[in-house]
Amino acid sequence: MAETALGARDGRGDWRPPYLLEPPAPLAWPPRPLGVLKWVFGFPGLLWPWNTMYLAIAAATWFFLTPPLASMRNFEVGWIAIVLGRNLGLTLMIFGAWHFYLYVFKGQGTDFKFTTRPLAKRSKRFSLGNQVYDNMLWTLGSAVPIWTAYEVVTLWAYANELLPFISWETNPVWFVALAVLVPVIREFHIYPIHRLLHWKPLYDSVHKVHHRNVNIGPWSGVSMHPVEHVMYFSGILIHWVIASHPIHALFHIQHAVFSPAQGHCGFDRVVIAGDRAVRIGNYFHYLHHRYFECNYSGDGLPMFDMLFGTFHDGSDAAQTRMNARLQEQ
Repeated sequence: MAETALGARDGRGDWRPPYLLEPPAPLAWPPRPLGVLKWVFGFPGLLWPWNTMYLAIAAATWFFLTPPLASMRNFEVGWIAIVLGRNLGLTLMIFGAWHFYLYVFKGQGTDFKFTTRPLAKRSKRFSLGNQVYDNMLWTLGSAVPIWTAYEVVTLWAYANELLPFISWETNPVWFVALAVLVPVIREFHIYPIHRLLHWKPLYDSVHKVHHRNVNIGPWSGVSMHPVEHVMYFSGILIHWVIASHPIHALFHIQHAVFSPAQGHCGFDRVVIAGDRAVRIGNYFHYLHHRYFECNYSGDGLPMFDMLFGTFHDGSDAAQTRMNARLQEQ
């Protein structure tokens, strides 16, 4: 499928879709019940294919790659090392798969890539002068250990019956509902944390590490300062309050890790069999990396961006509104 069928590229080589971003159906007014159903069950939609894939990864992690809960009642090197090792392995596998297909093997060239500019290889902005190496350093050296620390403490708390717990057998309806709601719940955490990180003292000392990546790639997803990782992964703490199962907690924190690799891949779509292309990227968040002071939410439900006037739909008018808002600050 030619990218020109689904977008256009300007003289700088920047690609944009042939439409402006619109609020998803749950935020539309007047209400659109059929639109909401399509948003939830459509392809691609809230459930299919990506969130179902991440939930499946979490379930497989729990059943096949996690020590028995009873063995985690004490903080011991053995089981903690297993959790750290499998988190490192999953990160290398998932982030690496996106990077190798799109940037090493160049599986679809620059079709549907937001910009034709390559990832930086000789730039003083990045450690060792290389964007990918810099991103891998922050991801593997900071994101994985801090994510693992949150997970280890949470699993230990479940093992010691310190957290409200449900199972499929005791409450199947809430078990399924919470699994569906995890990506939505994450939206309520992302916006205030992200907005706080754009407060100048925190931006200059912490968040600018992530924003070195104007031209984004898969390894940019959780390339962040350790302080930002502590704030970002704190979303898992909701499971210390609401009744849930360890699978829900794993899904929550793995979604926070793995979905940014996809969302920062730098491409809007991936070409699959024949002339079909499935959306994988996040044009909403790409605009944030390009313009900085807009689109602080994830791309699922940007309700807070709409409420606080930071929603950017990709239009020149939205850019004018953003510039005016910044001048007033």
